[in-house]
Amino acid sequence: MDRNTYRVAILGCRGRGRSAALAYHDHPRTEIVGLCDLIEERVDALGQQVDVNERFTNLNEMIDQTSPDIVAIPTGTEFHHGLCMAVLEHGVHIEVEKPMCIDLVQADDVISKAELQGSKVAVHHQGRVSPAMQTLQYAVNEGKIGNIRYIYGSGKGYYGGYGLMNIGTHMINNMLRFGGACRSVVAQATTKGQPITPQDVVPSPSGMGTIACEHLTATLQFDNDVTATLLQHRFDKMDTSAYVMEIYGSEGRLFWKGDNAWWLPQPHYLPSGQQWEVLDLIFPDHYKSDNQSDPSDYCFVDDYVRALDEDDEHECSGYQGRHVLEIMMGIFESAAGGKRVVLPQQDRGHPLLRWRSEVGMGDLEPLPRDYGNWLSIQVD
Repeated sequence: MDRNTYRVAILGCRGRGRSAALAYHDHPRTEIVGLCDLIEERVDALGQQVDVNERFTNLNEMIDQTSPDIVAIPTGTEFHHGLCMAVLEHGVHIEVEKPMCIDLVQADDVISKAELQGSKVAVHHQGRVSPAMQTLQYAVNEGKIGNIRYIYGSGKGYYGGYGLMNIGTHMINNMLRFGGACRSVVAQATTKGQPITPQDVVPSPSGMGTIACEHLTATLQFDNDVTATLLQHRFDKMDTSAYVMEIYGSEGRLFWKGDNAWWLPQPHYLPSGQQWEVLDLIFPDHYKSDNQSDPSDYCFVDDYVRALDEDDEHECSGYQGRHVLEIMMGIFESAAGGKRVVLPQQDRGHPLLRWRSEVGMGDLEPLPRDYGNWLSIQVD
């Protein structure tokens, strides 16, 4: 498929919907043709901001009347599976907010449906295609750090299992860009200083499925002898400065934090030795500094345009999104069973629910969806 402009419809007009709409509105090769939300006030507010008059409260009506090429689904995670399956019935391409689904059974359903319909799936891991991440990739391709051997990534200080499903999805997908496929995981997980038990399994806040553990440390084994450490540890106060990734090579190191990238031209840092150098960020040629959208969201849209032009997969494809879920489910399985877990898992059900079932425990009691209220119960 190659055309001048791709038609886009937005399904869900809250915060992430607004971010997606601004990126599609800014990009010269995409046009927003419809907005949809169950709450009319949200649709109207976003429609006024991006100058879109085609506003709906029914997704099928929106798709039938606007004929989009892409439908963006920036909604809560618990709604991803149902909405993806409904939208894919129309044979369009989709992008869905991260994480892709709450478990592998759902992710497998979405991929199978997309393949049947000939549709592409992209998962909104915008950090993987951000200007800073593309800068790191260019540095790797240029041989600035030699062969990659180790990757370190940390979260923002959320409750461990929730941090994994929320921010950890981005970090894992960033690691996949540089490490290749993940072959196995080993994890240690504790709650209140003790190894987790089936009693520590709880519903996630924000509708992200089932989780466990307050502090999580995982080791990931990738292709080509690349290993990684992923930390998702709860802090008393969330700290975005802890959300970083470092890539260790045989001849140097790279460091990522938000919108910035650094290079150390030696493999081992010494305080009195050579210092880190700031790298210039790489933006698409047509990116404008006065765009309303976040550069990472803009780059995500740009890669979807490239993928459709070339009949290729998005850098953050559904296959990559499902692999992120495989890793996260493998981490939970390893923590529960105290063993190394080889990927992909043969049993696609949620390992924490299986763990509870094996010891005769029933359904989980509901907890608040809001993270703050949820956390006050967990750490009481």
